Amino acid sequence: MRAVTWQGKGRMSVEDVPDPWIQDPDDIVVRVTSSGLCGSDLHLYEPLAPFMEVGDVVGHEPIGVVEEVGRDVTSLRPGDRVVVPFNVSCGRCWMCAHGLHSQCETTQNVEQGTGASLFGYSKLYGQVPGAQAEYLRVPFADRLPIKVPDGPPDDRFVFLSDVLPTAWQAVEYAALQPGDTLLVLGAGPIGDMCARIALMRGIRVFVVDPVPERLQRVSAYGAEVLVTDSDADTVTTVLEVTRGRGADAVIDAVGMEAHGSPAAESMAKVVGLLPDRVAQPLMRRAGVDRLAALHLAIQAVRRGGTVSVVGVYGGPMDPMPLMEMFDKQVQLRMGQANVRRWSDDILALLLEPTDHLGVESFATHHLPLEEAPAAYHDFRAKNDGMVKVLFRP
Repeated sequence: MRAVTWQGKGRMSVEDVPDPWIQDPDDIVVRVTSSGLCGSDLHLYEPLAPFMEVGDVVGHEPIGVVEEVGRDVTSLRPGDRVVVPFNVSCGRCWMCAHGLHSQCETTQNVEQGTGASLFGYSKLYGQVPGAQAEYLRVPFADRLPIKVPDGPPDDRFVFLSDVLPTAWQAVEYAALQPGDTLLVLGAGPIGDMCARIALMRGIRVFVVDPVPERLQRVSAYGAEVLVTDSDADTVTTVLEVTRGRGADAVIDAVGMEAHGSPAAESMAKVVGLLPDRVAQPLMRRAGVDRLAALHLAIQAVRRGGTVSVVGVYGGPMDPMPLMEMFDKQVQLRMGQANVRRWSDDILALLLEPTDHLGVESFATHHLPLEEAPAAYHDFRAKNDGMVKVLFRP
């Protein structure tokens, strides 16, 4: 089959790779019909390169049709349409039973000190072959895939794999009531969807992003965009529109991709040039992230408010303004989305006739799989108004 593979720092290539097959009795093989390009895929481009191997198949946002089923699978059969969550969770362990599917004890990567395995996401998270491919092997088939009806276009359901539950969890963690104020940092796919979900719940939403096209998208759904020249200006503006208190909650949907931290960016590039055996422990033990967005979130949230972190960070020793956080009594929540914790509620919303969250027009680009290498480059450079890409194998 054809699949998008990692070939080195900043290099993706579509190659012929072996077809997946049924390895365990509860496996299925899915023929992928659409698969998303995620902002976290860009971390494989540079920051997580030391944990990648040439030929790794990437991608973790698929929808498709069941082609084969293992002998123990009872809830699915060939021809069924399914969305596959990005985290590989068994659905039966203690963590899964408590709604913490991203910490699944069956697929935890204990030797790496990380949580549940992820499709298409480096040795840190299990090195499971990914979904930017023609076919995908999916384990735990009676509990992991999300069965969806035939008929509506892929775009109606595909974002159940990552974007929707990630944004949904971020808003849940913000713990807001109708009429409260939310500041969303970053209007990429996740920040955009966070804004839409919060607006649907009657929350007043402010959004900051340096890309005008992204601000236009969220403003069309009713978000109030803040165009400022600096983080200090952003904080001042937020204080002005919240009677001097700050936002009730802030969602950091940016993470390590934040602009404005040249020293950290330079350090990340230096680490990326080191041999893997040196770079891996350095990345795991040192601070190489750009923390501009997180620091801004802490400054802009009101006293006693909540910062919900959905953007991905990596460096364990990065400096945090703990004195300010303690003094302001800031609540901090974060983590990979527990997709199956939220998927039933979200699916019920998607099955309604009205496209409440605009999912069917959410993707800005639909591309054949063969164009993936160029799409990675353009997505990283924010070219051509590219916000969300779906590949069609």
